[in-house]
Amino acid sequence: MKVLSLKQPWAELILQGRKKIEIRKWNTSFRGPFLIHASGNIDEPAMAKYGYKEEDLPRQAIVGKTELVDVKHYKDEEEFKKDKDKHLATWEFGSYGFILGKTEQVKEIKNVKGQLGFWEWEEKTKGI
Repeated sequence: MKVLSLKQPWAELILQGRKKIEIRKWNTSFRGPFLIHASGNIDEPAMAKYGYKEEDLPRQAIVGKTELVDVKHYKDEEEFKKDKDKHLATWEFGSYGFILGKTEQVKEIKNVKGQLGFWEWEEKTKGI
């Protein structure tokens, strides 16, 4: 199954339904379900902004499942700002918005190293 790695707290904010668009600097033709991987790295300013401590959130673990329903290419920063409440990001993050569908938390699968971009992970995905 495809997986996308995200720094914390972004993975958690998606699981909570607070972040409905994932911003990236690259486009993809992929559409469909994928697993959410909380990478080993954190976004320290975002952790502070959203009130999380490092020990609050899982890292290097598969934590959820969602679906990529569409990709929105933001032409300029003004258009980008209109969706601020959905992506919670700044223009520097990129101009491609991965629009997420149904999202659910899964039983945490620990000690999973992430990768860049969408990547395949087969181990123990049956039933997820």
